[in-house]
Order: sequence, then C-alpha cells, then structure tokens
Amino acid sequence: MAIRKVTVAGGGVLGSQIALQSAYCDFDVTIWLMSEGSIERCVPKLDRFAGIYAATLAATKADPTKRARGLSDEGASAEELDALIAKVAPARASIVLTSDWDEAFGDADLVIEAVAEDPAQKVEFYTELQKHLPEKAVIVTNSSTLLPSQFAEYTGRPEKFLALHFANNIWSGNTAEVMGHPGTDQTYYDQIVEFADNIRMVPLCLRKEQPGYILNSMLVPFLSAAEALFANDVADPETRDKTWCLATGAPNGPFRILDVVGLVTAYNIVSMNPLAEDPESTPGKICAKLKEMIDQGKTGINAGEGFYKYK
Repeated sequence: MAIRKVTVAGGGVLGSQIALQSAYCDFDVTIWLMSEGSIERCVPKLDRFAGIYAATLAATKADPTKRARGLSDEGASAEELDALIAKVAPARASIVLTSDWDEAFGDADLVIEAVAEDPAQKVEFYTELQKHLPEKAVIVTNSSTLLPSQFAEYTGRPEKFLALHFANNIWSGNTAEVMGHPGTDQTYYDQIVEFADNIRMVPLCLRKEQPGYILNSMLVPFLSAAEALFANDVADPETRDKTWCLATGAPNGPFRILDVVGLVTAYNIVSMNPLAEDPESTPGKICAKLKEMIDQGKTGINAGEGFYKYK
C-alpha cells in the first residue's frame, strides 16, 4: 500500500514539524488535536516553522552552506530553490487541523502518534484510536523514550505498529529512527523506512528495541547531567551552555537544546524516575524547578521563553 494520507496525532513541538515536513513533501496531512484550544496553540507553531522553512531556503540561495538537508538537494539552482520556497505556503495551508476522530483517522494510511510522553495518555489514545481506523492504516509512535512493545496490544494491530522517532529541527537534523517490536511485520517496517526517505529524512534502522533509540540513548544522559547542575544551582544556564560550547565546539549547549525539546517533555521524562517522588533527591529537585518554569509559561522556544527568551 502506498502512503498518501498522513495523520499526526498531536501538534506539539515535534508533531507540528512532522506535519509540515510531510506536507512540504507532498503528502496529504491532517493533525488531530484534543481540543479547540489545542488547535489554537498549534497554528502559531506551524506558521513559525513555515517561516523558518522559507527563510532557510532563501538563505541557501545566498550561501549554499546554509542548506538544510531536509529542504533541498545539494547544488540546487536558484530556480529550483525559488520553486521550493513557493511550495512552503501552500504546504502549510494544506494541513487540516481537527479534533474530530473520524475526520482525522477515518481514511488515514499512516498515523504518527506524537502525544505527550506519558504512558497513560498513550494507552488512552491507542485504545480510542482502534475504533476509528481503517484496516489499511499503519501506526507509528514518535515517543522519545518509550518502547513500542509497551503499547502494541492497545493498538489492535500490533503487526502494523512500530516506532518512527524524529530529532528536533527535522528540516536540518533530518534523521528518522525506525524501530520495531518483536511483533512488527517486516512489510510494514520496510514501508515506514520508505516513507521516511520520501519526506527527506535519513532512515536509521534499529535491529531491536532500545529505550531512547540511538539518539536519546546518548542525548538524555547528557541533558540529565545538565539538569542536575541546574537542580543544584551550580551555575546559571548561560554559563553551563557556554562551558559546553567552548570546550567541545558544539553549536548549542544543553539548555538551548532543552528549550527546543520543550520543558513539558523534559518534565514528563524526569517525573517517570521513581526517585522524583523524593523532593530532596536530584530528580525531585529537577522536577520542582521545571514545574515552576512551566507554571510561569516558560515552556521553551515555542512559548517565546524557557531558559532563554526568544521574543
């Protein structure tokens, strides 16, 4: 079955990026959101990313080293880049946003689940999703840390369920980790690898389940170490990031990365640690500090402020 109709469940930091990237690559895209309020919050995210796409392509015309791999080919001509710039606005406009289950999922070929990193919410979502999907649909999870085998039975089609994990800023960090569970049919695994390639991602094929896949198996411990410095007031975010960037040559430090990931996601990951229940433990302190920032609306770059201000 050829994938044409893609529904992204969730319009957060990554969900909105995945939707726009898929629409940019000529797929029919719908975003399912839980409420009208969620729809309203998703719109500015899509608009912001569309602006980044157009600006990045324009910058590539002036300087080919500014090319984002997910947007254009190496050596693209000025005319080709102009044509790609012209695609961005129609791609953004083509995305349907809805909170109606049947409208979102009733004719989907592929569902990309990008709801909150909370096992209970995911189970609730998959349990209801079963009632609205056509037989043809394949489901993938974009979970950052959770395994597909944790949820396969709740989908009602475990053989058509696997993980497809994207990095943030997917137009430039264009990786897509493909990870099945023991019950995933190879046919659908291969189909998802092909889809990833079709939306200009580099498919990274995992041989077996791994919490955190490849990227987050390395990234989460790094961010956790940085969060421990934050919890214990060792230094301010700018100093911690400066230390990392100057010493390693990295373009961004951990707290810039956390702002991109989103502090709600960071909070959900830390809160799954049993030690987080102890307010005197390092995970407990991290949760308390992140919760304070979240309650103030400082949830990261899409909110205009996290550890840094973006307005």
